[in-house]
Amino acid sequence: MTTLRETLEGDLSDSPPNSDVIDPRTLPIDDIDYSKYSVLFDNHPHLRHAWSSLLSSPPTPEKIDQPPELKIKLLPFQQEGVWWMVRQEHSMFKGGILADEMGMGKTLQTIALMLVNRGKPTLVICPTVALIQWKTEIEAATDALAVLVYYGNERKKILDEQGQVNSAELAKYDVVLTTYAVMESGYRRQKQGFRLKGVVYREPSVLHMIEWFRVVLDEAHNIKDRSSNSARAAFELDSQRTWSLTGTPLHNRVGELYSLIRLSKSNPFSMYFCHFCNCKSLHWNFQSSKTCGLCDHRHTTHFCYWNMHILRPIQENPVSSIQSQMGFKKLGRLLDNIMLRRTKVERADDMGLPPRIVVTRRDKFNIAEEELYVSLFTDYQREFDTYARHGTVLNNYANIFELITRMRLAANHPDLLRLKVDAKAKVGADASDTLVCSICNEEAEDPILSRCKHVFCRIDAQMYVDGADDSTELRCPMCYAMFDIDLVQPEMKHSLGGSGSRGGGGDGGTLMETMMSTPHTVDYKRSIVNRINMQNWKSSTKIEALVEELSRHRQGNANIKSIVFSQFVNFLDLIQWRLNRAGFSVCRLDGRMSPTQRDAVIRTFMTLPEYTVFLVSLKAGGVALNLTEASHVYLADCWWNPSVEVQAMDRIHRMGQYRPIKVTRIIIDNSIESRIVALQVKKQHLVNSTIGRDSKSLDQLSAQDMQFLFSS
Repeated sequence: MTTLRETLEGDLSDSPPNSDVIDPRTLPIDDIDYSKYSVLFDNHPHLRHAWSSLLSSPPTPEKIDQPPELKIKLLPFQQEGVWWMVRQEHSMFKGGILADEMGMGKTLQTIALMLVNRGKPTLVICPTVALIQWKTEIEAATDALAVLVYYGNERKKILDEQGQVNSAELAKYDVVLTTYAVMESGYRRQKQGFRLKGVVYREPSVLHMIEWFRVVLDEAHNIKDRSSNSARAAFELDSQRTWSLTGTPLHNRVGELYSLIRLSKSNPFSMYFCHFCNCKSLHWNFQSSKTCGLCDHRHTTHFCYWNMHILRPIQENPVSSIQSQMGFKKLGRLLDNIMLRRTKVERADDMGLPPRIVVTRRDKFNIAEEELYVSLFTDYQREFDTYARHGTVLNNYANIFELITRMRLAANHPDLLRLKVDAKAKVGADASDTLVCSICNEEAEDPILSRCKHVFCRIDAQMYVDGADDSTELRCPMCYAMFDIDLVQPEMKHSLGGSGSRGGGGDGGTLMETMMSTPHTVDYKRSIVNRINMQNWKSSTKIEALVEELSRHRQGNANIKSIVFSQFVNFLDLIQWRLNRAGFSVCRLDGRMSPTQRDAVIRTFMTLPEYTVFLVSLKAGGVALNLTEASHVYLADCWWNPSVEVQAMDRIHRMGQYRPIKVTRIIIDNSIESRIVALQVKKQHLVNSTIGRDSKSLDQLSAQDMQFLFSS
């Protein structure tokens, strides 16, 4: 098994004799000038050998016995995973990071841990979209755990006579499931209070009143920003053991790993220390004072252990420097002691997964589409060239991001571009009627609010931030104020009950009836099919390519089930309308659905054979989704970060899948899409050639990348 330390350090055995790259394996792990830090070590003796005290290599995992109360048989690598988790709960870290690839059963291993190392209550924090899935998986795996979903109306089950949440009653359950939004909201109301009729009230957070036996964060990269409210809320939970579950432990920047280390509360790796006394703390105690609230020394005498030994050496020095290499060596040593990661390739024999084939279907614009696209591209290329000539590409990142989005829409269907222009003018005017994303200009999925009070789809905002070069000064795409947004804030509430005609010309009424006949969906009165004239509507090259692919499968085997992913809900509306016309029974999932609606539509697709196509918004279904009834995936649009597509593929290529998998990417040649695909390959090669520190380049859109996208 390849360890994370080996991945981070890279294979340096073939470096030339005079290479500037330092082999970190030759460096002592405790590279400290003891004379310089003698006072520090006098005050904190355990820091002297903090790194050398860690295991230099992870232990060889053993296979734990199958828990008798677990109804699902663990695979060999899962038995090893549970053994490691039990061992970690008795280590100095009291938990750790389970970072197996998506689809390898992190949830099942965690359930097995709950049965092997019994104690209650265990709190599981997960994205809203995964809430019902966690409950379903626990109930399918064992009858020995009492589960409470602490969300929405379910919370009424534990109200006392005064209508308040009874924390003692909550603690009686073996497992309590809740969401990041519920946790953050309770913490914020406790710390900052809430305003009611001009008066600020504070109320205790129930989740923070209980000493939990174990806290589990699913999709733990949701707290990667250590300064976000969600991260702070997670840090303040009182627990004996903590776990982070994530398939993407190194998502962007090395610094984001600190949140997962901080969650463990491990000493010294999560701590702040004072050089001149024995003061140590999990918190930076200088929010409103120049002196420490614990020891009265100034902030210049205090330091974060993680920053000093890992983050600053890596960020502030060239990769070939001793400091940087030592930072990576320490990071690898720490992760080897706190994290377990296996891949599907490594454990292929255990998993028995069927083969996965990825193909790219390339089509060309029809004449009308090509004329529109060429005109569009010419105008946008001229605009980009102006920025390039004046050296202001990064200063105009918001504008360029908008141009790229428009070209992507044009490759899907020209009507999406026309609708986007109309929607741009309505973002402010229709605010009382619905929430419109300021990037994609569609009804916002999982909407969040920026400091300048503009609405964004959460994943659009994430991609906008991740795409920016480190030197880019991010501006709001709407008002061009400094862009400041909490990416893990609670979801805003939609206003979907507004008035308005169901008409849309021609087939408008029957169209909407068709849309609404899709099982368990939300209110689609604002669908694109009600805002354009569908009576004389023409399909697009890409939609017809998809219909052709699905029809071919239906002719060969009418029972084959397929998933279609797109990042644009309006495009899914058009696809849904066209597929209904072609006689397909279609299910639909997007970010406007509640957890109950989401669970219902997933069950419909998984259990009813007549529903053979599942349309899924990538913003809502890219993670925490298990759809193994399907064997075909269609990616209807692309992004320059290939990991986004891999997440979509993993919805079906996972434990429980027995059919061969085929993934088809539908690309329009001679468009922005063919450039994005080429950029994906370029970025993946770049990442594969580094020692692991450059994973951010997957998400990042540099000035050179933008030049490539706009070149002729």
